[in-house]
Amino acid sequence: MVLFANTISAQNKKFYIFLCFGQSNMEGNAHIQPQDTTVNPRLQVLETVDCPNLKRVKGNWYTAVPPLARCNTGLTPADYFGRTLIANLPQDLTVGIVNVSVAGCKIELFQKDSCKDYAATAPAWMLNMINEYGGDPYGHLVAMAKLAQKNGVIKGILLHQGESNPNDTLWTQKVKGIYNMMLKDLHLKARKVPLLAGELVSEDQGGKCAAMNHIIDQLPDVIPNAYVINSAGCPAAPDKLHFTAEGYRMLGTRYGLTMLGLLGYKSSATAPVQTNSNTGR
Repeated sequence: MVLFANTISAQNKKFYIFLCFGQSNMEGNAHIQPQDTTVNPRLQVLETVDCPNLKRVKGNWYTAVPPLARCNTGLTPADYFGRTLIANLPQDLTVGIVNVSVAGCKIELFQKDSCKDYAATAPAWMLNMINEYGGDPYGHLVAMAKLAQKNGVIKGILLHQGESNPNDTLWTQKVKGIYNMMLKDLHLKARKVPLLAGELVSEDQGGKCAAMNHIIDQLPDVIPNAYVINSAGCPAAPDKLHFTAEGYRMLGTRYGLTMLGLLGYKSSATAPVQTNSNTGR
């Protein structure tokens, strides 16, 4: 598997790359369980920080055995997003994940004009994470994405964030600015690179920030190629802010099923998802 990962060296149009960013739920909060550690080598992760404990070096591709964010993070929706794609895409296609996420951060951390000011006031525990990304998570994600583009083609962007921006009616506009800047910096076309944003722990699970979902659901109204992933029924952790491992598996599968449809493929599996306003949300 390691040999397979390290042979990726030239751009391959059959290597589909997905960028992931957000806060703790995208970073991965649940403990990784034995069933999560068997991974098809067609699912790859670009290591974005040096992880001696995982025997991974920043900037190299590896079979996507979790954790997929940093060295000691947990299970993330990106895990089962990728597995869902691999299970349903043709055998000659490979999927790559690039995940830069920071627990507890507001969306402002990924805005170019507010990142430094936000980091300057961040608590020490968060600042340590930010510093792992060179003090600039957005810039780090773009740098890693440019590196990934040498090997494959970026096909989509995944976001899970909002718990730290409760009731922020400007959240959709802030996300739009980040998305547009990312497209510009990576020379991508909006019509070819959808943005998939997951809802927070839902009201039916007692989610403490479930009210924010009403704002997240409006994202397709400001980004034509945005899709919201429904979190209803995804089990929550006791804190009612994070998902359990099973919750991440369910939510990640929903991200994957939505992306499969956007790529023009079908799956025998079904899961409730929300589409964008252009398709009758």
